[in-house]
Amino acid sequence: MHGVFTVFGDSLYSLRLPSVLAMACAAVVVTHLGSRLAGQHTGLAAGLAFALLPAVQEYAQEGRPYALVTACVALACRLLVAAVDNPSKGRWAAYGTTVLMAALLNWFSLLMLLAHAVTIALARPTRATVLRWTCAACAAVAGTLPLIVVSQTQAGQIAWIPPTRTSTLLGLALTLLAGVLCAWLARSRTANRVPGPSRITLTALALPLLVVPPLLLAGVSVARPVYQARYILFSHVGLALLLGAACHAVASRVRTSPHRTVAVVMVLAFLGLLPVQVSLRSASGRIDDVLSTAKNVAAVREPGDAVLYIPADRRDTAVVSPGAFTGADDVALVENPLGSGTLNGVEGTPQQIADAMLTARRIVVVTDASASPPTTARDRTKQQVLKAHFIRCSERSERGRKVLVYRRRPG
Repeated sequence: MHGVFTVFGDSLYSLRLPSVLAMACAAVVVTHLGSRLAGQHTGLAAGLAFALLPAVQEYAQEGRPYALVTACVALACRLLVAAVDNPSKGRWAAYGTTVLMAALLNWFSLLMLLAHAVTIALARPTRATVLRWTCAACAAVAGTLPLIVVSQTQAGQIAWIPPTRTSTLLGLALTLLAGVLCAWLARSRTANRVPGPSRITLTALALPLLVVPPLLLAGVSVARPVYQARYILFSHVGLALLLGAACHAVASRVRTSPHRTVAVVMVLAFLGLLPVQVSLRSASGRIDDVLSTAKNVAAVREPGDAVLYIPADRRDTAVVSPGAFTGADDVALVENPLGSGTLNGVEGTPQQIADAMLTARRIVVVTDASASPPTTARDRTKQQVLKAHFIRCSERSERGRKVLVYRRRPG
């Protein structure tokens, strides 16, 4: 992204452009992959279904690596099919390189290798092919190991991830159930494979990709919470392929034109998902909008005000928009980010924070819109001092965050 900003400037368009292009490329690859495995109509339906999936739409417009990861995984799946059908050193090298690229963007994408292991087992290729796949997979893992080792020293960056909620597991179960249902609809030979040299069927590739990574990540999260749907966004490649195969299967069974069936189904899906698509592109879709929060701080702040962040991670508002906080005394901070070599700086002890707060006449507090009970002694101290010695004067809540103004109690 430093290179992109250098060439195109650091605008929001430049930030999001790589994600848009990556998802567009992923849709093309999904279409081509579906066509290779189950025919042109299945490929077309899969590509359109992929483009309409709400999660794909969401991360196609965000300046994060997940769209790029998804594009790499889609390409790796296509290269896997090509390498199994026509083994060569070049194809396996391209496959391993693509897996490595995805892993360097987000090493949770290595979970696709376990899905591909299931695919290889179902395809029953020659022993030489299995050996070549193993070598390519091991090379990609070995290339990622330095990143994995270094990232363990920064595990605190994802310490905020909560234990997996029942609602999250229910949503995952419904997604997997939809994929299994699509695989069942596409179980016939005509819907699952077209005559050709491919040893891999669409279901053998798509279903493990949809099921294995999410279940493994959810299983790991029982011991250490790391489950976030965006970490396994690439599994939607499998869902799109299964949706395309199911659409073609339905057309075959009702004996209608596949073109017409695909068109009707996709138009209905587009219309049904239109409210979701509009919401994702509206201001209300920004559920953690630090720019909006900074504007609210600038609107309520007065000269001499102190500022406080609950939890401390909400200090990212000031990191992104420092101009809105110019002159405000960050009373909890004892060492700034630059001096400490950290993202958000270092806060003082609970006693230091309490003493600093009591020197302020007014405090502007930046917190979450749906505030949860404090989890650290520092945050508990902040709330206790505010409750005992300050009066809440105003409150603004917008797009995931809240800005409150407190004034010192008389006497």
